Amino acid sequence: MRNQYPLKFFLRFCGRHHCQTIGRKISNFSTLISALLPSENQFSSINEFRFRRREFAQLLQVPHKRKLYYKSVHGQMVVLGFQSDVFLANILLHSYSKSNCILDARLVFDKIPLRNLITWSSMISMSTQHGQNEEALMIFCEFRRSSSENPNEFILASVLRACTQLGSVDQAIQVHGFVVKAGFDQDVYVGTSLIDFYSKNGEIEKARLVFDDLLMKTAVTWTTIITGYSQSGRSEVSLRLFNQMLKTEVLPDRYVLSSVISACSMLEFIEGGKQLHAYVLRNGTETDVSVINVLIDLYSKCHRVEIGRKIFDQMVLKNVVSWTTMIAGYMQNSCDWDAVKLFSEMTQLGWQPDGFTCTSILTSCGSIEALEQGRQVHSYTIKANLESDEFVRNSLIDMYAKCNSLDDARRTFDAMTVRNVISYNAMIEGYVRQDKVFEALDLFHAMRLKSFPPSLLTFVSILGVSASLSIMDLSKQIHGLVIKSGISLDIYAGSALVDVYSKCLHVDDARLVFEEMTERDIVVWNAMICGCTQNGQGEEALKLFLELQFSGMKPNEFTFVGVITAASNLASLVHGQQFHSQLIKSGRYLDPYVSNALVDMYAKCGSIEEAYQMFYMTCRRDVVCWNSMISTYAQHGLADEALQLFQQMQDEGIEPNYVTFVGLLSACSHGGLIESGLCLFDSMATKFGIKAGTEHYACVVALLGRAGRLHEAKGFIEHMPIEPAAIVWRSLLSACRVVGNVEMGRYAAEMAISIDPKDSGSYVLLSNIFASRGMWADVEKMRKGMDCNGVVKEPGHSWIEIDNNVHVFIARGKTHSQTDLIYSALDRLTLQIKGVGYVPDTATCLLEDL
Repeated sequence: MRNQYPLKFFLRFCGRHHCQTIGRKISNFSTLISALLPSENQFSSINEFRFRRREFAQLLQVPHKRKLYYKSVHGQMVVLGFQSDVFLANILLHSYSKSNCILDARLVFDKIPLRNLITWSSMISMSTQHGQNEEALMIFCEFRRSSSENPNEFILASVLRACTQLGSVDQAIQVHGFVVKAGFDQDVYVGTSLIDFYSKNGEIEKARLVFDDLLMKTAVTWTTIITGYSQSGRSEVSLRLFNQMLKTEVLPDRYVLSSVISACSMLEFIEGGKQLHAYVLRNGTETDVSVINVLIDLYSKCHRVEIGRKIFDQMVLKNVVSWTTMIAGYMQNSCDWDAVKLFSEMTQLGWQPDGFTCTSILTSCGSIEALEQGRQVHSYTIKANLESDEFVRNSLIDMYAKCNSLDDARRTFDAMTVRNVISYNAMIEGYVRQDKVFEALDLFHAMRLKSFPPSLLTFVSILGVSASLSIMDLSKQIHGLVIKSGISLDIYAGSALVDVYSKCLHVDDARLVFEEMTERDIVVWNAMICGCTQNGQGEEALKLFLELQFSGMKPNEFTFVGVITAASNLASLVHGQQFHSQLIKSGRYLDPYVSNALVDMYAKCGSIEEAYQMFYMTCRRDVVCWNSMISTYAQHGLADEALQLFQQMQDEGIEPNYVTFVGLLSACSHGGLIESGLCLFDSMATKFGIKAGTEHYACVVALLGRAGRLHEAKGFIEHMPIEPAAIVWRSLLSACRVVGNVEMGRYAAEMAISIDPKDSGSYVLLSNIFASRGMWADVEKMRKGMDCNGVVKEPGHSWIEIDNNVHVFIARGKTHSQTDLIYSALDRLTLQIKGVGYVPDTATCLLEDL
């Protein structure tokens, strides 16, 4: 018994100091352990052996942070001959696992001559816990080959966890089969692991079958199935399961509560969330930081971010997840400056943001174009060694792109050693946002060369490029790629395809895509309605709106903008008033986009007073709203009112833009306010810093021409700093028609036709000038010129609404169902008016009209 005392002294020393100050008291473990060495490697009695064995077991179970402690005890075990003791070896495996000494544990395991179930279970469980799942499966296979014993519930549960993390479906199914054969199908640990596997493998129904078959369920079992349903997008089932759980004897723990609150977050079920919050308060779980974090997330996702902040401020103990959740909540609710402020407070208090925190704050910086703050976050990610995180990298690219710093975005992109499809999407979207369409296409091409399969977002971005370029061939190529990828009928890709075909003036193709879609959301409907409106198919847009209402889907403000614009183009005041009424009922009439559309609709329908009332009622009048009203006055020849409104606009601090001066110059042109118009034109550059464009020059030419100052208008065109477009010469040509100046008109027409030989307007205007002077030979010559150049005059359209049906008429058209009756009535009217002395005016007719 001579060596008992040193070992006993070591044990008491560890117990008394709880192994927290050993590093300070003893500089070298070998100094202490050497006192335990026996003079000979034998024990005087069986009692001494048991005593030493027991003391080693106690030493190995002492919690310690230093790996050297367990290695020193292990060394003493080897010296005293306990390395083959399976009881101590199992404890040593557990100790090495806690101190992350996986390799040492494996060495111990390999040297154990006789392993029992605990040995195998410990090694498999340890491998799974430390993410070495393939190693865990290999050890399990070794166990099955070398051991005659059947695995216990702990081994099976660990193996199933390894299969879950590896996504090894076949192996897990084989284990499930063994579980049933071996009679472990009612074991709660094994059953819970099976539920977890099937849930995470996307087979929630199979998970539910395992759950329902279990006679005994723990809180972990309930948590697993509730979380599985939430993650599979069926949060409503999670809530029903929670209600079932409350009827059992199992009390919800913090994990169950966290899962159920998360389910409410996904559903944005604020009332259910409040009830759970009350349950948490009643049962004292409000002190658990993980539960408080999901409550903050709940209120943030339910758009009650101020309540989330109140809970956050009341937290006694916070962790990084708490700060991240609150910052993300601000970001999700577009309270981006609050997110930036909270992030700054977090860092000032000494907290170290992780990758998730940085991702959220970078998104906020991008949304508010806070480039300087975004660069500071970038600097922090470098210092914190987070720059290699792919989510952080992608967020940096997105932030720089949204802050109009494409060079920084591209440098970040190029610096990435490993890129994924999200990286390419972020960079492509940045180029698209800045109208760098060819750079976006080049990067898309490079992405395909690198064999990265484009995602849905990639196609949506590239379709946006195609829409902005209005290139039909490119749109069809992208559509072909979308079909090959198998997502052609996805609502996002579908809406993008409808939009691109509409903008390429192929609304029939857009309608085909629309009709093929089995699932449509309001964005798809809006794309199709706006596509019809933009392509002059207002009646189809109104019919689609009726279909939308019959489908049970509720229109939003963008839907109403589309149909109100259709009513404007059709000059259908009745429809416009009906839409206005629906907007008032839904409370959306105050939206600035809707208000602008309503002003424009009333103006085009000739209801100036209603247009002004709508303008006056708009709470947030932006420059677009002011431009709509100014253009309304201009179209109706109310130049003085337009100029007064412009002065009021400046008084309210609204900066005019390019479109504002188009409306003002048009108003002056129609009202004959020559000097006012010229002064406004000069002030564009000198006072407001706006560069004049083709539309402005065309308005000034019209202004001078209508005043009879044709030579001055001609000189103005010839001294333009930009190349005159055809519309500028047509403005002069139109003025020549009014004044009757044939020679100047001939010159203006020649210039306009040389620029745009396919436009029929110049031919028609010059023909009208010739006809007004009786120059029929020139009219005939002009008609032949149109035929030679393949120019076709677009026939005039008119329409009338009777009993909710819109009747469209085309000049010389015969497509109406009552064509014969209409022409018969016209013939009778023609005879009657000629009988009372009517003589037709042929001054503005082409030869074919006579």
